[in-house]
Amino acid sequence: MYIYKELKQEIFEKYGYEKSVADTGSAESQIALFTYRINHLTEHLKVQKKDYSTRIGLQRLVGKRRRLLDHLKNTEIGRYRAIIKELNIRR
Repeated sequence: MYIYKELKQEIFEKYGYEKSVADTGSAESQIALFTYRINHLTEHLKVQKKDYSTRIGLQRLVGKRRRLLDHLKNTEIGRYRAIIKELNIRR
C-alpha cells in the first residue's frame, strides 16, 4: 500500500480541523487524504493509460471529495476557502 500509517498521521496532523493526529474524521483531513490519493492515482494513470479499474476508482474518489467540499462550502465557507487555498484545489 502506498499510504503508510505515518503518512496518514502526518496528513491528519497537518490538515485536520483540530490539528491533531486523532482528528481523522473532520472534512479537512478527509479531503486532504483524498487529494493525496487522487494525485497518486493520476500519476499512475499517466503511465498505465488502459487501467480502467483504477480510472473508475479515481472517479469515485473525485466524487467523494467533491461531495465533502460541497458540504463544507454549504456549512462553513471560511473552512472551505482555507482548505481550497491550502491544497491548491481548483473548482
